[in-house]
Amino acid sequence: MNFLNNVEIAAKYIKEGKLVAFPTETVYGLGANALNPLAVAKIFELKERPSFDPLIIHIANIDQLEQLVEKTDERVYRLAEKFWPGPLTMVLPKSNLVPDIVTSGLPTVGIRMPNNEIALELIRKSDCPIAAPSANKFGRISPTTADHVKKQLPSVDYILDGGKTSVGIESTIIKLTDYGFQILRNGIITQEELETILPFDSISVIEKLSAPGMLKSHYSPKKMFLIANNSTSKIDKSKAGLISFSGELEAGYSKIIRVSETKDLKDYAVNMFEAMHSFEDDNDIEIIIAETVKEVGIGKAIMDRLRKAEFSWRQA
Repeated sequence: MNFLNNVEIAAKYIKEGKLVAFPTETVYGLGANALNPLAVAKIFELKERPSFDPLIIHIANIDQLEQLVEKTDERVYRLAEKFWPGPLTMVLPKSNLVPDIVTSGLPTVGIRMPNNEIALELIRKSDCPIAAPSANKFGRISPTTADHVKKQLPSVDYILDGGKTSVGIESTIIKLTDYGFQILRNGIITQEELETILPFDSISVIEKLSAPGMLKSHYSPKKMFLIANNSTSKIDKSKAGLISFSGELEAGYSKIIRVSETKDLKDYAVNMFEAMHSFEDDNDIEIIIAETVKEVGIGKAIMDRLRKAEFSWRQA
């Protein structure tokens, strides 16, 4: 069955109020008609996602943006011209068209235009904006392939298989303020890149849980997951898998997944979740260790994901 036929089937499911997992450039999303509150409720149910955690709406054109927000200003269009389609989510005042279940009752809504032709065609064919968090159980490893979706959400109504995602971590989320922009979640689009369009707001207080991915614990494998530091030097490496970046920490580990051969942070972002999935599925591995990177540029997003994946294990 070809790509267009698959999208036609998936769009039919969306129109019927069902759930479709689909690829974006970041991770696979679990999508429903964003304007159908009963369909959106199924997302929370299937993911076992708490109702206080808002969803992002995906659009395919600027006209849809203008329907979903109460007001925009010229800064939104400047950012969209530079970064859309792409892995940037903007949190904006929502219109009455957006059901409260999408925004968890907040007066704002996160919106982005994905840089993936399958995702864009699905939105067009469905004739509606699509609300979609990552297509995984809440708090678990984000999916970067269709197989990752099947593993965690086997009962989803339909999966569009678009191969491995090209970015590998969720979008950067920003909120516009009177002073510029705040970053609510770091992603592949960095603060420095955004500052070429708008100033960074270091003054305003960031509201808690005003966007997805702001909880302390997230992206976590079912097996013990730790970030490489002094305490991990005492673990039994014969039972551990290492997510390696620099190649400098590999001695003694039972299994190693090198996420980049050229020490490129973009490679780490693209391959990080896939490495977690691989070790999670490996019966010989009991502990997953991930190498840290400097928190510069994309490194901020990588360390954000690693810390949240580790959080519940550190508390144990």
